Amino acid sequence: MSGNTFGRIFRLTTFGESHGPAMGGVVDGCPAGIELSEEDIQKELDKRKPGISPASTERRESDRIELLSGLFEGRTTGTPIGFLIRNSGQRSQDYDRIKDIYRPGHADYSYTAKYGRYDYRGGGRASARETVSRVAGGAIAQKLLLHQGIRLCAYTLELGGVEAERISPEKAEGTPYFAPDASVVQIWDKKVNEVKKAGDSIGGVVEIMARNVPAGLGEPVFDKLDARLASALMGVGAIKAVEVGLGKESAELLGSKNNDPMTRDGFVRNNAGGVLGGISSGQSLQVRAAVKPIPSIGLKQQTVNTAGQEVSLTIGGRHDVSAIPRIVPVLKSMVALVLADMLLLQAGNLLFHQQGPSEG
Repeated sequence: MSGNTFGRIFRLTTFGESHGPAMGGVVDGCPAGIELSEEDIQKELDKRKPGISPASTERRESDRIELLSGLFEGRTTGTPIGFLIRNSGQRSQDYDRIKDIYRPGHADYSYTAKYGRYDYRGGGRASARETVSRVAGGAIAQKLLLHQGIRLCAYTLELGGVEAERISPEKAEGTPYFAPDASVVQIWDKKVNEVKKAGDSIGGVVEIMARNVPAGLGEPVFDKLDARLASALMGVGAIKAVEVGLGKESAELLGSKNNDPMTRDGFVRNNAGGVLGGISSGQSLQVRAAVKPIPSIGLKQQTVNTAGQEVSLTIGGRHDVSAIPRIVPVLKSMVALVLADMLLLQAGNLLFHQQGPSEG
């Protein structure tokens, strides 16, 4: 199975399955001298662990990080940073009755088509449990970015079709659902409870913003910053669409309204979301991701089993009503991984420019 490594210089490789003994990963390419502790990573992991909101699964995991290598006296050494997060809340027996049935909306059928088999215990490698390693890697990336003054925040713009109206990104941290508008929390609570009682699920929209991003990040033509961001976010299982800046709305505007005018003091607006020609403009980076509803629901659904017979299925067990809010730190982590990688790629470019051509 390929495709388990993300990044070119700052590289994250992850491993593990939902019902295996542990999840884990290795971050390679992190420069030496960055302050880092288990607590730094734990703060991010605690934001995505089960049981943090009414929309979350009842599965309980401590998600305690164990750093295995790459640190000495509280700083990175420049060598690979290995980490482990042990699984403890598995109940594999919950899946015994449906092990021969393809669950609608899940990767059961497509994994079988590719590999000839699949891990029916929570989806195995295709489970959202895999994202815990992305959050750990993203926490390390955020420490590198913070070293350069780059700060990220992520928040929920929409849940179950209900939008937040007054957007205050700085207030979302620590708020239920990572809501940037406190007045919408009760409405979202009501929506979640209604959907939960009905045995169904909902999706939403998450926005990630990065401030103090320097101009010049991005590697045209095929490694544009916005292309890498889209790839990173679409690589998260529940994401079905990505927008940068105005996104789809830009298709409805005249060029005169969509362009970002400039003065000697800088840009007048930021419709482009901080990316021009695939390269960061120095403005705040703004990207959104559309999150689909959780496919495991309590309603009867039509599907087939591994023998090709049509069957009806009602999924029990412990499942989220929505991937929000637990997916919010995951998406922030993916943006952090992209920016860390692009920052190191740009550092190599600048070094070359400063040194100039060698004499021959």
